[in-house]
Amino acid sequence: MKRTIGAAVILLGAIAAWPTHVPAQQPFTTVAAGVNKKMVKLFGAGGFKGLPSYGTGILVSPNGYVLTVNNHILSTSDLRVHLYDGRFHHAKVVVKEPELDLALVKIEGEVEGLPHFDVDKASSQPLAGAGDWVLAFSNQFQIATRDEPMSVQRGVIAAMTELRGRRGIFEAPYNGDVYFLDAIACNPGAAGGIITNRKGELLGILGRELKNTLTDTWINYAVPIQAKADIQRGDKSDTVSLASFVRLGIEGKYKEGEKRKLVDKGGYHGIMLVPNVVSATPPYVEEVMPNSPAAKAGLQPDDLIVYVNGELVTSIRAFRELMKHFGANDKVTMEVQRSNKLKSVKLELTEVPKLTK
Repeated sequence: MKRTIGAAVILLGAIAAWPTHVPAQQPFTTVAAGVNKKMVKLFGAGGFKGLPSYGTGILVSPNGYVLTVNNHILSTSDLRVHLYDGRFHHAKVVVKEPELDLALVKIEGEVEGLPHFDVDKASSQPLAGAGDWVLAFSNQFQIATRDEPMSVQRGVIAAMTELRGRRGIFEAPYNGDVYFLDAIACNPGAAGGIITNRKGELLGILGRELKNTLTDTWINYAVPIQAKADIQRGDKSDTVSLASFVRLGIEGKYKEGEKRKLVDKGGYHGIMLVPNVVSATPPYVEEVMPNSPAAKAGLQPDDLIVYVNGELVTSIRAFRELMKHFGANDKVTMEVQRSNKLKSVKLELTEVPKLTK
């Protein structure tokens, strides 16, 4: 009993001796409000098969340039931007850089004096480290529209290491070092959001939903604002930073890098599409070859191919490029629009049939 009383006295003494100048945890309300003014909600393509038609971006200039992730929602002629104060604008894509997985968007019309992030200044700061506290801001799950504030999550940088991720069949285009977070920040709509420190200073751009290629688990990450990538242009390769992409994009001087060469795996599906007469002809089925994988799956003329393994297909060209990833014996799920309804069909590709005499 005496030992218990003695321990209690020691504990009370230790509490009394605790430094009185140590402040309590400060709320992030003011910081969140300031950051929110520099962010936008984006609305564009999507809506089927769980692919969101909404996303996030950040203002990087006072006259309406927006930095976001280079994802499917930008593939639309009706890209819309909602500002923090509820104003609504149409926007257009200025330039993309697949190797950084980023895009620059410009609000249409005259806008001036918008709160924004200084990307050059942010990129000149040291990298954050493992164990640092961060705040993640985004419009995940479309919780916010018009003047509603962005979602805020508090977390910690768990590690900084090379990104090895994929979406469906596609490897992540950016494979440099990223911040891995202990917060579940990369949900639908979060791509293009940001992480900041507790002062609201920009640290990185939240990526889209990806799975780790080694563990097949979903990952939560942000690309550091100091990120760089090797961009191939003809016979030369240039190292381009995220900050220079933004700066040159705003100045109209950025030249997009060439896409990585893709080896066609040659899987045969037996789908004949309508003639590709314009730059973005939708992938309508014109004919299905007899006894082909497409015929066995039940595809029909006039079907519109909308998704392949969850990836949005916006044109005949996009469909052909996507199908190069598949070889014989690969299984593919296609979502097709038939009579204003979405139908799922599964194909098992084969080798290209040999011509018979």
